[in-house]
Amino acid sequence: MTHAPTPPVLPASTHVGAVHLNARDLPGLTRFYTDLLGLNVLWPDPTQAVLSAHGTPLLHLHAAPDLPAPAPSRPGLYHTAFLLPTRADLGRWLAHAARLGHRIGSGDHLVSEAFYLSDPEGNGIEVYADRPRDTWTWRSGQVQMATNAVDAAGVLQAAGIDPATLDGAQPFSAPAGTTVGHIHLKVGSAAQAAHWYTGTLGLDVVADLGSAAFLSWGGYHHHIGLNEWHSAAQPAPTTPAAGLRAFTLLSPDLEPLRAHLRGRPDVQHSPDSLTLTDPWGNHLTVTQG
Repeated sequence: MTHAPTPPVLPASTHVGAVHLNARDLPGLTRFYTDLLGLNVLWPDPTQAVLSAHGTPLLHLHAAPDLPAPAPSRPGLYHTAFLLPTRADLGRWLAHAARLGHRIGSGDHLVSEAFYLSDPEGNGIEVYADRPRDTWTWRSGQVQMATNAVDAAGVLQAAGIDPATLDGAQPFSAPAGTTVGHIHLKVGSAAQAAHWYTGTLGLDVVADLGSAAFLSWGGYHHHIGLNEWHSAAQPAPTTPAAGLRAFTLLSPDLEPLRAHLRGRPDVQHSPDSLTLTDPWGNHLTVTQG
């Protein structure tokens, strides 16, 4: 499928902000993410915890002890992807996660090296580092990605850690510059979702796999991933569940988007944000910042 360029309704520097999760066990999930990623807890109270890296909020955990676990086929979160600044940072994190005893999957995507696991409530997690942009390959507006074996030994060695013994590993704290690099969603139709996100938010489809699509602003490999691997033909859920509650996008200028969406009844406007819901019930807020 050939994808025409989309209207520039958001600046190229628009990116993913914090992800909000409904947590059945708020204290347990808070401990898990602080231990796994070395995040700091801001404004803890019995109903929520905001987890940050050097003051940048990355996760908002909301207490929802009475909600059911989401079914695997339910549209929602596939994974939250935490982007570390360097390959050495990724190596330090990998040694830390291995010492914690986590079972970890991996994928060399050509544009990045990534590791995968799930939290105790089944929310997917990716921790990754990008390769330099000048090494990415583009053909006809599509970035070339793959899922190859990661050179885990090389990632550890980049951090000065012995792959055989993990000598040199230290307790991990999220470095300055850690962000949510992208969010990957489960939807009922990847093609229909790509059409909605490009038409609504002006993203470009930079990789189209049929059952999955990857979209971005400004030539990134992807800010939003969409797949139907477990959720094909599923409609928006009609009742709440644990898992994804909402996610945030940050943009320096909302006025082009306001003009683009003016008159749409599904958009809520406030002075510094716009809130809307995609066709599969995923709530998002675009915030000026």
